[in-house]
Amino acid sequence: MKRLKAASLMTAIKTPYTDKGEVCLKTYDFLIEQQISAGVDGIIVGGTTGEGHLLSWEEHLMLIAHCVNNFGDKLIIVGNTGSNNTREAIKATENGFAMGMDAALQINPYYGRTSIRGVSEHFKRVLDIGPAFIYNVPGRTGQDLTPEIIEPLSTHKNFIGVKECSGNDRIAYYEKRGISCWSGNDDECYVGRHVHGSHGVISVASNIIPGFMRQLMDKDNVEESAKLNDKLQGLMKWLFCEPNPIAINTAMIMTDAVPNNFRLPYIALTKEQREVGLELLKAIETKDLVGDSLSLLEDSDFNYCI
Repeated sequence: MKRLKAASLMTAIKTPYTDKGEVCLKTYDFLIEQQISAGVDGIIVGGTTGEGHLLSWEEHLMLIAHCVNNFGDKLIIVGNTGSNNTREAIKATENGFAMGMDAALQINPYYGRTSIRGVSEHFKRVLDIGPAFIYNVPGRTGQDLTPEIIEPLSTHKNFIGVKECSGNDRIAYYEKRGISCWSGNDDECYVGRHVHGSHGVISVASNIIPGFMRQLMDKDNVEESAKLNDKLQGLMKWLFCEPNPIAINTAMIMTDAVPNNFRLPYIALTKEQREVGLELLKAIETKDLVGDSLSLLEDSDFNYCI
């Protein structure tokens, strides 16, 4: 638990695909090696950015096992084994721990939402299995996990903390009460860490700028990091100009970090949106980006799979 709570930078790692729409493990390993080189503490396997909702459970669990086997000695491996179906979440979480993951990321039941009591019972059942981060992202689930829900859960022996997307005021509230929080918003994570006392960030942007995100979360050279945070705000906001992971997928194809394949229903940013991103990425030295080159690309350069 101490190791998990000490992780200040975790990347919600992207899942890349072949031109036939299968998971591309060769590229996946390359991406993770880039994270390790930059000093990232852990990865979230099959999160929203990793398109866990587009993966079969066989693919999802295969990726967890693959990461544990290949990188478990270098990174904390967190499996996104949550579901809006409690039975499914329990089964996936049990399988994830059987495969050696260090912790689970658990979300509240979305779409077919339940009562506050039902949410609490759902989390208790999955927390009983092993260490877990609770993920609060009301914009996706349609239901805010308020302190009324989180504070009682925080006493569970397997509760690590909260990935909180509702802002720094909530993070500050929890941290003052000894409840560990990680920001789920890249553009707010520097202030969350250095002003409001968050434990760190679970990041999308670190897929493409892991070294810079490492610098933002470290507590040395805070003045220089503040300048870097200001410089990166435009890029961080652009990465969410459409629902995540559309922009990060597009950006990593533009830098030639991953093959140019999308799994539907995601499609690339428009050319006009890519032009904005190209200028933001050009402001960063190539050595600080994941990928070997940078280009605008044409709409016809993107391939769509199912």
